[in-house]
Amino acid sequence: MADNNQHPQLTGAEILWATLVGEGVTTIFGYPGGAILPVYDALRKFPIHHVLVRHEQGASHMADGYARASGKVGVCMATSGPGATNLVTGIATAMLDSIPIVCITGQVSSKVLGSDAFQEVDITAITMPITKHNYLVTRAEDIAPTIREAFQVATTGRPGPVLVDITKDAQQASATFDFAAAAPQPHRPHPMLKAESASILEAIELIKAAKRPVILAGHGIVESGAREQVITFAERQQIPVASTLLGLGAFPTTHPLSLGMMGMHGESWVNNAIQQADLLLAFGMRFDDRVTGNLASYAPNARKIHIEIDPSEINKNVKVEVALIGDLARTLDTLLPLLPEKKDASWISEVNAMKGDAAVRDIINLPDNGHLYAAHVINDIWREAAAAGRLAQTVIVTDVGQHQMWEAQYYKHDTPRTLITSGGLGTMGFALPAAIGAKVACPEKDVWVIAGDGGFQMTASELSTIQQEKLAINIAVINNGFLGMVRQWQEAFYEKNYASSPILSPDFVKLAAAHEIDGAHVSQRKDVIPTVTRARTSGKPFLINFQVEKEDGVYPMIAPGAALHEMVRRPAAAPLLETSEDK
Repeated sequence: MADNNQHPQLTGAEILWATLVGEGVTTIFGYPGGAILPVYDALRKFPIHHVLVRHEQGASHMADGYARASGKVGVCMATSGPGATNLVTGIATAMLDSIPIVCITGQVSSKVLGSDAFQEVDITAITMPITKHNYLVTRAEDIAPTIREAFQVATTGRPGPVLVDITKDAQQASATFDFAAAAPQPHRPHPMLKAESASILEAIELIKAAKRPVILAGHGIVESGAREQVITFAERQQIPVASTLLGLGAFPTTHPLSLGMMGMHGESWVNNAIQQADLLLAFGMRFDDRVTGNLASYAPNARKIHIEIDPSEINKNVKVEVALIGDLARTLDTLLPLLPEKKDASWISEVNAMKGDAAVRDIINLPDNGHLYAAHVINDIWREAAAAGRLAQTVIVTDVGQHQMWEAQYYKHDTPRTLITSGGLGTMGFALPAAIGAKVACPEKDVWVIAGDGGFQMTASELSTIQQEKLAINIAVINNGFLGMVRQWQEAFYEKNYASSPILSPDFVKLAAAHEIDGAHVSQRKDVIPTVTRARTSGKPFLINFQVEKEDGVYPMIAPGAALHEMVRRPAAAPLLETSEDK
């Protein structure tokens, strides 16, 4: 079977698996079909576990969750046509959040490309705007170099999704396999900024002169592995740290310099500190609209330093005085020795004074008035994990909507990769499949799905995947009978015209039981922690249906088009879940 150079002749399908093994892949998520069947036929020869999903969208979200939880590349697979197009939402989710996944699709034979053959779509054209790069492979000898390059592209620079479309005849043909020879050209990173660089020197002068600086901590801290550098930088310079949604956990939430989440549903003191700042240091974040509010009034007195690996993000939304393009950890390593330590904590004291009593958000000690609020549930999941000493070993995977924002407000993340959520695309249905990917990546960790009753139903079929894979995943359905965030916007901006936001749901516990998954209904606060403990310690998948207050809202919030400091408070007639800022 080997040639004179001891390199085997393999089919294209076998080359694909052999290359994935060489890249360190142990698990993929997928769904077979005609155009990818040669690949599935060859799988039995290779030590890769295949997780059979119930819908290809689930496969892309599982690969995404796997990547976010582990820091490795997630891999998913689908057939041509509808199989490939079903991946699109998950690919776009990964693209907007800079997640390294490789998506492999089967394609019709190269001889009939462009003929509208059965289950043929031009998936490379469809996914061009939502991938970092994509490929169409029509020859067996091109499979190994293309897959290896796809992994390099997905992981270098700003991470992102890559799609490789392989024709059926390329899978069936044979070629010589040489993993080493298929290696791509070495990646050339953006030139490292030196201490004497003009932009470094300018940044140092701005930092030294600043009296009211704020660090904006983004997802890039996690991707760069820059957590320790950011903590050291903030402590030495006495600078408070505000986090984006995807930045939560990158800087410890319980650190004295942590302000919490900024933006549309951020805390009032966080947004006010940004608006009053004279210097913003943006660390691996992209100034999206949910963070800035109205750009015309954003941080009007602040100069801005942007450390970012992707040059296209510089001055895209917010004009900055200094751009430091490159890896965040390495850039901070350059800056730190050049900056004298600061002792003045007056700005920190001023920011802390803005918090008042609301800094604690003390929902824990509110009297039980017979109503169950989503915030209670989420905070109690955090409390239970803390009491069990499992916070660093607990991964929360949220869906999108009100519960997502409540999670950001009421669960304290001190460790990177403990919050997995769809930020940029805001993908409902993300949580359940992404949690499967996270649990496969980190089987030793407690993985919680926190989903609304709307988003959960979008991908509830993946309960079958959980059971088939025997994954001990905990599921918290925050059930308020509405598409909650839609309802809140209708209440605030559409005169309470609740058009199509009330949603009828099945009995989720019975739905779980149909999949042979245990579950429980909870409608009183006293039952939350005992049921959460029961789920966490069961060693099996477990679903809890939390029947929460129907018309509760996420506050504070910033109306579309409003300035960052123009926050809407909880209406006086709204259900009582007060903080001092609401009074």
